[in-house]
Amino acid sequence: MCFTKCARCIGCFLLALAILCIIANILLFFPNGETQWASSNQLTNYVWYFHGIGGAGIVMLLPAFVFIGLEQEDCCGCCGHRTCGKSCAMLGSIVAALIGIAGAGYCLIISALALVRGPRCNTSSGWRYPFENTNGNYLTDYSTWSQCTEPNNVVVWNVTLFSILLGLSGIQIILCLIQVINGIIGGLCGACCCKQNSQTYQC
Repeated sequence: MCFTKCARCIGCFLLALAILCIIANILLFFPNGETQWASSNQLTNYVWYFHGIGGAGIVMLLPAFVFIGLEQEDCCGCCGHRTCGKSCAMLGSIVAALIGIAGAGYCLIISALALVRGPRCNTSSGWRYPFENTNGNYLTDYSTWSQCTEPNNVVVWNVTLFSILLGLSGIQIILCLIQVINGIIGGLCGACCCKQNSQTYQC
C-alpha cells in the first residue's frame, strides 16, 4: 500500500526531527558550551521543562517507530487477509499520531513562552529576566541584548535554540496531522478493497 510507504517516510522524518530536538534542548543547558550555569541554576526556568528532550524528543519516538513499522505490519492478517491487516494498522496509527501532536504541541508552547519571556541573565541589577515585560519585542531590538553580561551571548543562544525547537515542533505537528489524514484514508480505502476482493472472509 502506498499509504504505508508514505507513513514510513513521515516516520523517518519524525525520527530525525526528534533527535535534533533532543540535541537542541541539551544545548540549552550549556550556553557557549559552559557547564557552570546549569549547576548553579542560573538558566531560564523553561529549560527545565525538558520540552525538547521529552515532548518533541522521546514522546515523538513512539509515533516515529510506529509509522516506520507500518510497511511490515499486517495485524496478524485480520481474518487471514493481509490487506485488511494493513487497514487495521493504518487506522491504529492515528492514535500514535495524536500522541505525537500532543508531545510536539507541548514543545511548541514552552518554546514560544520561553521566547516571549527571554533568558535569565546577569545584568547591572543582578540576576533576573530583563525582557519579561517586553512582550517579546526584544527579539527584534538587538540593542537591548547587551543588558545580559553573563552568560556570554546567552540571548543569542536562547533565541536561536528556542526558535529551532519552535520550528521543529511545528513541523512535527504538521507531519503528524498528515499521518492522521493518511491513516484515515489508507484505513478506509484498505477496508473497502478488502471487502471487494475477499469472497471467503468478511472483515
